Amino acid sequence: MTANLNAERSWHGKLNLVYTNRCGTTELIYNHHQAPLKVQRPFYPEGEKVCHSVILHTAGGVVGGDRLSTHIHLQPHTQAVITTAAAGKIYRSNGFQARQSIDIQIDAGACLEWLPQETILFNGAMYRQDLRVELATGANFLGWEITRFGRSARGEKFVQGEWRSHTEIWQNGIPLWIDRQCLPGSEEVFHSPHALSGKPIAGNFIYLGSQVSKETIEQARSIFTASLSPLTVNNQHSQAGVTRLENGFLCRYRGASTSEVRNWFTSVWQMLRVDIFSRSHCIPRVWQI
Repeated sequence: MTANLNAERSWHGKLNLVYTNRCGTTELIYNHHQAPLKVQRPFYPEGEKVCHSVILHTAGGVVGGDRLSTHIHLQPHTQAVITTAAAGKIYRSNGFQARQSIDIQIDAGACLEWLPQETILFNGAMYRQDLRVELATGANFLGWEITRFGRSARGEKFVQGEWRSHTEIWQNGIPLWIDRQCLPGSEEVFHSPHALSGKPIAGNFIYLGSQVSKETIEQARSIFTASLSPLTVNNQHSQAGVTRLENGFLCRYRGASTSEVRNWFTSVWQMLRVDIFSRSHCIPRVWQI
């Protein structure tokens, strides 16, 4: 009976987006949504070639038993920037796991910049997120995830619950990057140097689509170092690394400042826009509200 009641009260949000290229303009030609997921009307702050979209979660947060499913398809030679309207909130679990699955298909010559705002896990949350990206030859994917474990501004730690993250990026049947993470909530794990090391924020930034130079890797590292204050460097409050991949690179962050990791990831993203995509700097307007 309890399980049935939970199923009736839970959300199963769905979002299905398809983008196409029409005479050099990227258009959102298919938009099917089911509450609480929704997408705002596309806009073009940098011209018609790049379509910007903002995903909304109208319920305000995710509770145990909720299911969110998103499917995104970029047809050949489309270019899109997709972000979210606000930080995602995963509330304390009622005994059931909340789950989000995202499937992305990027066709030849297409490019997706996937930039969701951070996810905040309340203490006691049980949450799993799955991201799978299928790249065609000549496709590009740039994306990040930033997770805050516990409402640290209130002194809350993530010492109960469980977080799971499973990311797979494939190209023509070949795995380019597979990353599986599981973090059970406990004092030991929160403070372990092999887990959070007492730092409530973890982030990943990934670019895949073409080879990058050694200079690009060094620049990504130097951007992070330059953004730190001398006090932060001396006390080693934040930790970051940049790894070169076969057709891209990966940035990882573990620290205590959302603004710090966002500023770093944003700077690296803007660097790639200029150096690889031959675009100008452009920050989504929803971040500036």
